[in-house]
Amino acid sequence: MAFPSVLVVKQLVAAIDHGKNFKSMNDMKSNGDQLLKDKGGLSLSVVKSLVRREKDERSSSEFVGDNETQSLMYSLFKLEEHVPHVKSQCNSELHHSISLPKDLHGAPPGSFTHQIAETIGKISSVNKMAFFWQSLVLELKKLWSDGQPVPRMPKDAAPDLNSCLLHQEIQVINCCIARKKRRKVAKESLDSLLKRASTNNSNHFYPNGESPDSEMYVKGSAGDNVLRLGADHPSENLTLLETGEPVYSPTLQEGPIMTAELIKETEELVLRTGSVGAGCSQLLSDMQAFKAANPGCVLEDFIRWHSPPDWSEDCATSSAEAGEGSSRRGRLSERMQTKEGNLWKELWEAAKPIPAVEQAPIYDEDLAVESIFDALEVIEPSKLFEQLLTVILSVCFVAAELVLPAGSNLSKLFYECKDYIISIYQDDMSKEKLDEICQVYETMEAVVTRPEETLQIMETTPDDKSLENRNRFKLKINFIGKDRQPLWKRTPKEPKDEKKSSPKEEKKAPEDRSTKIFSNLLDKKVSLFSKKNAKSSEVPPPPPPSSALGTFDDNEWTIL
Repeated sequence: MAFPSVLVVKQLVAAIDHGKNFKSMNDMKSNGDQLLKDKGGLSLSVVKSLVRREKDERSSSEFVGDNETQSLMYSLFKLEEHVPHVKSQCNSELHHSISLPKDLHGAPPGSFTHQIAETIGKISSVNKMAFFWQSLVLELKKLWSDGQPVPRMPKDAAPDLNSCLLHQEIQVINCCIARKKRRKVAKESLDSLLKRASTNNSNHFYPNGESPDSEMYVKGSAGDNVLRLGADHPSENLTLLETGEPVYSPTLQEGPIMTAELIKETEELVLRTGSVGAGCSQLLSDMQAFKAANPGCVLEDFIRWHSPPDWSEDCATSSAEAGEGSSRRGRLSERMQTKEGNLWKELWEAAKPIPAVEQAPIYDEDLAVESIFDALEVIEPSKLFEQLLTVILSVCFVAAELVLPAGSNLSKLFYECKDYIISIYQDDMSKEKLDEICQVYETMEAVVTRPEETLQIMETTPDDKSLENRNRFKLKINFIGKDRQPLWKRTPKEPKDEKKSSPKEEKKAPEDRSTKIFSNLLDKKVSLFSKKNAKSSEVPPPPPPSSALGTFDDNEWTIL
């Protein structure tokens, strides 16, 4: 798995800051025709990156909307691979679920959302980014109209609420495509059943007075054969109370596909209005489908199948003892026997025997997907780029964990960087915070892509050559204390030795004091980034005496 380039991160960071000047991607396309030149608020490293990229653009062919966009689209959509269903996750999804922190919503490595982030992060100007984004939305609309799922995404899995909203919305598109295909198959199956039933009705002679297909028909209360509609499969060990026919589980309508944003809106609606949401609609739909698949059924049959805890098998033993809500085989629970305000009874009386495929849809896939496209077209640029940045960061975390040996000094450094990014990351971040993320990411990239050279630089004593290499490899964190060995070369002490140490011994053994610093820094997970370089007019406090072991001197490490 490739580690995302720091240039992509810097470009997205610059785009976030620049995108705050626009209300929508269309606005950015029309008014953001300049390259990312408003760099005054960004760090020197980000400016240098953008200048180099601008020079590369000048040396390459001039941007031609259709040609370049088509090339980018081809690289994005060319693979027709799809992530398996959620029940059989591929390795990338597995790493995503294990490694990604819940408070940094990204996307699985190798997913379509990841590829979007990589592609947009390599575009050099905001108007090109906006042009590409609008072309991307048009291509997604074409896939939707053709009934083709988005590549490199699960074909039919519920939205991953731990991922970014963009990833969830693309998952919804694929889910809706899969549902429409299933509904089409179910409709064709029902039409075929009705056609066969019509053919059988034209032939009035059945051997032994039975239906030619016992799964198609059920004995009605009048003794005639009634057609089952929308039956999926027999329900184990259940028979209808009044006719004795086997109970069939019907094909049901699927409920709404909910992103994290939609779940939040629904909860707010329920709290504000007291509405039960789509629960009544779903229950009524299930009752109608059950009636169609089980002619001659009663409410007790539906409850036994839909809510078994509300049915007791051994309450009533005879018809004389059986009251309302009871039969010779059992009895409803107390809540189901309520006479007034019983929602289940009211819905059952209103339900008609209609198979799910013939019912009015509870969840309109076309409306849901069209609303997603509308939102993607008018999305705020900064909000979009923030999501893409979280995707790159999440992929970086997973990629590093796959290659860095556990417990190594480089691994510890990387995790300190990771924890720092997670601690400061939030929506609508300032330029300063975004710039800090760029600097820390440079260190992470050096640790992962050039571990041997990075470790060699970290272990050398500070001289002109090492400082030159340190700048070359973008190592922003100086772990070498003044006139001391690098922290990772010091051997940790045993707790017993710490207790027996004295001021006299400490003067004779400076390495012991270094060991204490290393232990605090790594074993106790003291954040390397908790110190700030803010200037202060106050006089600094006097240094502690040499016998103070627990204090970590600010001068022993710096953030460059």
